[in-house]
Amino acid sequence: MDMEGTLMEALGIELVKMTKGRVVMTMPVDERTRQPFGYLHGGASVALAETAASLGAAALIDPETELSFGLEINANHMKSKREGIVTATAEIEHHGRTTMVWTINIRDEEGALICLSRCTMAVVKKR
Repeated sequence: MDMEGTLMEALGIELVKMTKGRVVMTMPVDERTRQPFGYLHGGASVALAETAASLGAAALIDPETELSFGLEINANHMKSKREGIVTATAEIEHHGRTTMVWTINIRDEEGALICLSRCTMAVVKKR
């Protein structure tokens, strides 16, 4: 996967594992992903969550005839974090013809839940 020039590169997001219906990714909590007060930026968590759901959805469509795009995302930020690594685990909850729904848990190194997100992906035909 070519990350050069993408948000994944800018935020230091890395793919750890991808299987059908499940994606695991990591992201550092550092100067790229902190808000001005020194804590993990909620937007960075959302970017990580949507990236994981997007890669998972892309793996489940026919790339010759279909595209997938984020349609909706929500996030509940449970705990703050100043440094280290967070790990997102995205799992598919619904795989329909035109939509997919993914649940994404973002946890710290100790397993504490940092962010709980749900992302709906649209599946559209290529024109």
